[in-house]
Amino acid sequence: MTEEIQNDAVLGATDDNAATGPSFTVEKIYVKDVSFEVPGAPAVFNEQAQPQLSMNLNQQVTRLNDAAFEVVLGITLTCTADDKPMYLAEVKQAGVFGLAGFDAQTLDAVLGTHCPNVLYPYARQLISDLIQAGGFPPFLLQPLNFEALYAEGLRQRATQGLESSEAVGNA
Repeated sequence: MTEEIQNDAVLGATDDNAATGPSFTVEKIYVKDVSFEVPGAPAVFNEQAQPQLSMNLNQQVTRLNDAAFEVVLGITLTCTADDKPMYLAEVKQAGVFGLAGFDAQTLDAVLGTHCPNVLYPYARQLISDLIQAGGFPPFLLQPLNFEALYAEGLRQRATQGLESSEAVGNA
């Protein structure tokens, strides 16, 4: 009996600490949009040129309520050979995340780094599966450093803010 009371007391203390501190939860992960095109099929499979890949990455955040956010990680992968498109893969991998107890700056950082880190492996696998199902050799996107991308985005925002304030000051 004494052991049960002690365990309940410890659990109660942990629950109180969790309720007062920041919390992060993954509520749902899903594919919001997907597209795969092979405009030159079947002739494209006979191409001997070296393929060139370009990737476009974007992220959208929507506040659903006080503590829930939808984060959509968009990846567009374009493969060309001799300036002719071989394939185009577009994936919008999304998730609903519960975030509570964060200050504005930390919340922005979590949404810009941690959430895409959770979503990226799902998008990466889906793109790989699409490319292979499209008749092309398997391809895996390399890991991305979302912390570095977020830091670069902050630097760009700061630079744009300075340019905007200088333009206003000169006007």
